[in-house]
Amino acid sequence: MFQNRAEALALALPAVVFAAVVFLVPVGILLSEGFRMEGAWSLSAYVDFFSKPLNQTVFWRTLKLGAMVTAVSAVIGYATAYAIVTLPPTARGRMIGLVVMPLMISPVARTYAWIVILGRTGFVNQIIVGLGLSDTPVRFLFTETAVFIGLLQLFLPLMILSLLSALENMPKDAVPAARVLGANWLQVFFKVILPLTREGLVIGGTLVFTGSLTAYITPAILGGSKVLMLETLLYQRVTVANDFASASIIAMILIVMSFSANMLLKRLATARNRR
Repeated sequence: MFQNRAEALALALPAVVFAAVVFLVPVGILLSEGFRMEGAWSLSAYVDFFSKPLNQTVFWRTLKLGAMVTAVSAVIGYATAYAIVTLPPTARGRMIGLVVMPLMISPVARTYAWIVILGRTGFVNQIIVGLGLSDTPVRFLFTETAVFIGLLQLFLPLMILSLLSALENMPKDAVPAARVLGANWLQVFFKVILPLTREGLVIGGTLVFTGSLTAYITPAILGGSKVLMLETLLYQRVTVANDFASASIIAMILIVMSFSANMLLKRLATARNRR
């Protein structure tokens, strides 16, 4: 396409400069704030950050909810994607449209809908009280359960679409051949489907985990100040305390966690493929 490498680099140069000026430089300045202590470069700010019980609790809560949302999304995503792949073309198109439809709705609207469902006078509590399971409404809002449900509903379509693409590229006769050879469905999944769709799982897992870590609207609305996560803690440190040093530390932690999750998923997929 290009006569030499210099032409390709010259065409890419404006985009690289734009990204560096608009994104990389501001992010680099923000992240550097966490390594400067009284004018000197140091890691003491990170030590001080993790020495506080509140920060430790928020860190582990964010990691736990991100991992749980990713794991449950993978389980539901595989079942849903495989069911869609086996449908006729017309029905498959309709189901894909239903999966994509939530992505067209604002996350704010989708999150506030859970307030109507999980509130004290919401649909869920009406059923619980109506069936006599509890005399008083159960508190769902401002709990980790509410944040988990909101994040799962928010990012599940991304996992389904990633796995759906991988399953569609899988050889059509792979599963029937494994069944004919005597493999049960559990063996078919771990020996055939999972190795052949590992790239889709890596992409979907990265999108869901990273999205769960960095989402702000859902934890802020469904968790509030009682269920702080790293992104809501970052917002508080900037807007309330005007503490940009702590904000840069939290931003660095989120970036490291996101890249680490992607590398871990790739390593697990590669290791399973080798075996």
